[in-house]
Amino acid sequence: MPLFNQSIRRKIVGIALGLIVLMLVTSILSMVMSSKVGILLDELTNRYIPAYGHLARANVRSLERALALRRMVMTRMQSPTDEEAYAARLHEFEVTDRRIEEEAEGARKLINAIIDDPRTPSDNAALARIEIRIETAVTDLRRDLDQDRATLLKQVDAKQMAEARTTLEHIDGVRDQFNQKIDAIRTDMLAQVFFSTSQVIGHQRQAIIVSGIVTLLAAIVGFVFALLVSSGITRPVRLLLAGTREVEAGRFDKTIAVSTQDEIGELAAAFNRMIEQLRHNERIRETFGRYIDPKVVQGLIDRPEVAIDGERRVMTIMFCDMSGFTSMSEGMTPRGLVKVMNHYFTVMSGPIRSNRGIIDKYIGDAIMAYWGPPFIEEDEQALLAGLSAIDMAEQVPALQKQLPDLLGIRAMPAPCDLRIGIATGEVLTGSIGSELMMSFTVMGDAVNLASRLEAANKVYGTRILIAQATAEAIGAKLELREIDRLAVVGQSAPQAIFEVMSRAGALTAAQQELRKHYAEGLAAYRACRFDDARVAFNAALESSPGDGPARTLLARIAEFEACPPAPDWDGAWRMDSK
Repeated sequence: MPLFNQSIRRKIVGIALGLIVLMLVTSILSMVMSSKVGILLDELTNRYIPAYGHLARANVRSLERALALRRMVMTRMQSPTDEEAYAARLHEFEVTDRRIEEEAEGARKLINAIIDDPRTPSDNAALARIEIRIETAVTDLRRDLDQDRATLLKQVDAKQMAEARTTLEHIDGVRDQFNQKIDAIRTDMLAQVFFSTSQVIGHQRQAIIVSGIVTLLAAIVGFVFALLVSSGITRPVRLLLAGTREVEAGRFDKTIAVSTQDEIGELAAAFNRMIEQLRHNERIRETFGRYIDPKVVQGLIDRPEVAIDGERRVMTIMFCDMSGFTSMSEGMTPRGLVKVMNHYFTVMSGPIRSNRGIIDKYIGDAIMAYWGPPFIEEDEQALLAGLSAIDMAEQVPALQKQLPDLLGIRAMPAPCDLRIGIATGEVLTGSIGSELMMSFTVMGDAVNLASRLEAANKVYGTRILIAQATAEAIGAKLELREIDRLAVVGQSAPQAIFEVMSRAGALTAAQQELRKHYAEGLAAYRACRFDDARVAFNAALESSPGDGPARTLLARIAEFEACPPAPDWDGAWRMDSK
């Protein structure tokens, strides 16, 4: 009996070794060939065919554009003119006009993606020519149609109907030329689609043949193996097969009962551990897949309960706003404004990220960011926020020079500058949003205070204002100047606010004199010694002409001379909700 068992064991081991070799060969060949076929199919379905679809829709959009133009002209020709209907037709025309370029740009992006992908065989030279032809066709269309459209509207407004009909005929001719060009490009693109399809079919046929041969060999050996394997082994194997199908279907809630102590039993235990890991990974994906900033995911990956339940922490909040944005935006085209804002956010986000801050959101032209655990240590968050603000302020001169060049103009319609408010305090951190979209953000009085300090810069003529708690955390690591005592909406007790002047030890002699005289004037102002305060603030202005806080408090002293403060005045300025 032991001899029989030994013989059976050797047979099983030999057959198993053969199966392992065949499985490895099958897996490697299948992975390699399936990978090639998958890449080719992906390129065909996600690039070639969509690119061809974009070109086809470009033809349709050109016809829709022509129809929209005629509707607009007919509306304009009515007497009396219905301006509201004309505006609607004009909007419809402009939307349709943009769609032509969007479809062409979509086709070009997909073609460039095919050219840039080295994994798939493609006629890159032919594709490059197609891409250039698309760009040329759209450019020619835009040049001709913009001029003809302007001419047509002038003729319609002047009731020159004969000339308008001639212009419309010319526009139709330009459209027909564009459609002919796109038709020719589509024909060439279709040839490239057929070429890619043939590549997919060839690789797929080859993969089927090789996989069929190897699978046949595996089936023969597997049949022999099945004859020799007892029911005690086949049962856990069937359980493993059922569990694998559950995983394939995306269900990770079933585990396999381990009924043997052999290798099959170990395999079942390993499968159960894999299921547990897959469940864990699925929870991580659902929890953190909504977040954008990599540091948020990295900082919370080990503590998902913080994202779910929320947590109270001391954090430092920053609000940064672009001054003069409203007047600047009124003088720009939408495209120019988008270009300016994108460049502004890029330049100003760099110092925040380089100083390990988390950008929470962009609100109009404002940036909200925060520093604090679990991303950085609590004792360094205020300093990093202050350094970020200094770095951002240092970017302003270069930004003011770059924006006109970016827009192709000599000077900006309105000067741009920064207003930054920073506050430190206890906030609630956690995931806020809906089941479909969530954001890891912060909420609390410190957030409101930082926003109010950013707005207070406009009152004091400063760039960077920080709260008292932030100033205390920074200490002597930055050069600060106490500006005033401020009470914002929602807070009953006023607190001191400070201006960040520079890095430690970087003050000029004039700035040192300014800080000294201003401190003297502030002390006299709070003691209601307004004559002494006026003298000190004027001395501060002599050290630094144009200093905003000194001018602000001088103006406030002038108001107090006309209307003295109440006897219980605490020397604080109360900021209203505006």
